[in-house]
Amino acid sequence: MADGNLTPVSVSRRIQAPAAELFAVLADPARHPGIDGSGMLREAGGTALIGGVGDVFSMSMHNAEMGDYEISNLVVEFEQDRRIGWEPALTAASRPEDQDDIGHRSHHRWSFELAPVAPDVTVVTETYDCTMSPQWLRSAVKGGQRWVASMTTTLEKLDQQCVAR
Repeated sequence: MADGNLTPVSVSRRIQAPAAELFAVLADPARHPGIDGSGMLREAGGTALIGGVGDVFSMSMHNAEMGDYEISNLVVEFEQDRRIGWEPALTAASRPEDQDDIGHRSHHRWSFELAPVAPDVTVVTETYDCTMSPQWLRSAVKGGQRWVASMTTTLEKLDQQCVAR
């Protein structure tokens, strides 16, 4: 499945906030719609904070191509105040043509790495990795390049949330 020429895509931003404050936003799914740069996240299901690998959180989503749908995110990376990542799977879809994909993880991953450079300054790197995804998904997201602008906006919004304290 992997393409030898394909690598994950990442966007980084230096944010004037401690890593713990930024991580608190990322570990709270209810806050994700407020930082989502794609405009696709509508709301988080539940109020539980992410506490470790194996946790699952859901999101209601919408985009022009798929309409309304829901995903569940399996947390696959978790290091308190340093790293968090998850793999989404479709759990509900409004279009009949998406029904066969319900429940399948397509082996793509969203992750955030936080690197403190001073007590109140952190470099945050968001990464999208579809290197192990099926060809149809890698093509649809242009090897992840489709998400670079959205990831840039996500980090801007994360910065704004922490500045707005």
